[in-house]
Amino acid sequence: MRQRARSLQDKAHRAEELLKAAEVIALELGGVRHVTLAAVTERAGLHRTGVRRYYSSKEELLLELAERGWGQWRDAVLAEVGDRIGLDPVQTAAVVSTTLASLPVFCDLLTHASLHLEGDVDIERARRYKAHAFAAHDEIVRTLDHATDMTSSQLESLLAVAVLVAAGLWQASHPTPTLASLYEQEPRWGHAALDFLPKLDSLLKASAIGLTAATPPCTGASSRN
Repeated sequence: MRQRARSLQDKAHRAEELLKAAEVIALELGGVRHVTLAAVTERAGLHRTGVRRYYSSKEELLLELAERGWGQWRDAVLAEVGDRIGLDPVQTAAVVSTTLASLPVFCDLLTHASLHLEGDVDIERARRYKAHAFAAHDEIVRTLDHATDMTSSQLESLLAVAVLVAAGLWQASHPTPTLASLYEQEPRWGHAALDFLPKLDSLLKASAIGLTAATPPCTGASSRN
């Protein structure tokens, strides 16, 4: 039993090392689009074929990273809110924008998760991702609901906006090398390469103000990816 426990612990450690390697590569090269299993295994110090013992595909590895990102965002919101109460809509939006922007790889993955990662794994892996994403999302709502005067329905809508806007803005703020070169040649198009946090923050603050000024929306489609 002791040997089995140690084996499971070693496996979990190696799986975590692969996730860390993927995150570092994404940060270094400018996005998860540049992550390959070969580069990940090399960075983690494993044999190229060894990754298959932990993740069946690059998509599964990246979805695992996205799942962990939801938990990191939840933890960041909890830490940022602390014991604060009475946050107004602008302050609430600032909590959402700053915590989300502190997780650049997660912001990048929000695009890829909904675009193809969820659909490129088996149904049980997709189910696990959804379960963790929903749980983290709901805890963020509960945390903010306790700290702000916004209703839970308004907060759900604010998070929906945050996820959708962050996914799009991150891609625009981190153009491919081809687009970056094009913007240098055509500066009048360079405005497309947005400054991520200021733009996200301003849009979320405007959304929060608008949501509280309008009739509280009915709980409907979820923001989870």
